[in-house]
Amino acid sequence: MSDPNPHQNPYADDSYKWGPAHPPGAAPVYGYPDPAYGYPQQPTLPALPSPGGIPLLAIGDITVMSDSIVTPAGTLPLKGAVWTATDMSRTEERIPPAAIVMAVIFFVFCLLGLLFLLMKERTTTGFIQVTVTSGGRHHSTLVPAHHPQTFPMVMGQVNYARSMSF
Repeated sequence: MSDPNPHQNPYADDSYKWGPAHPPGAAPVYGYPDPAYGYPQQPTLPALPSPGGIPLLAIGDITVMSDSIVTPAGTLPLKGAVWTATDMSRTEERIPPAAIVMAVIFFVFCLLGLLFLLMKERTTTGFIQVTVTSGGRHHSTLVPAHHPQTFPMVMGQVNYARSMSF
C-alpha cells in the first residue's frame, strides 16, 4: 500500500498553474487579464475589395449586382453567366377533414351534406432549384415553394438575371 499509484494526477504537485501567468507580486486578477486580450475594443473592419455595383436582384442566397454575382462561395462575373431553374415542387389537392365531418353531420338531416365533399384544399410543397455557372465556378440554391405561383415568380427573376448576363 505504500507504493505510489501509477494512475494519479501528474499535476498534483502544483507544478502546473492553469490560466495566464501573473506578474510576480501582483494579486491574481479575475476577469480580463490583459487589456489586449478579451476587452471589448473598437471593431476594425477589414479592407475587403468591393465587387462594385448595387444589388439589383436576390434569388435565395444569390445576389445579382450590376457587374457581378455574389454567392456564399464567392463572387462570380455577371457577363456570360448561365442560369438554370428546376421546378421540384408539387401541388396536392385533398378533401379537408372539416368537410368530411360536416358531410357526416349534415347527411343525417338531408343529402345536401354530401356537397361538403366537393370542398378541396390545395397545398404546395417543395423547392425551386436555381443554378448559376460563371467564370468556371458553379453555385446552386433552393427557393422554397409556398404556392403554385412560386415557380413563375422565380422564373421571372431568373429571366431578368439572364438578360443582364449578355
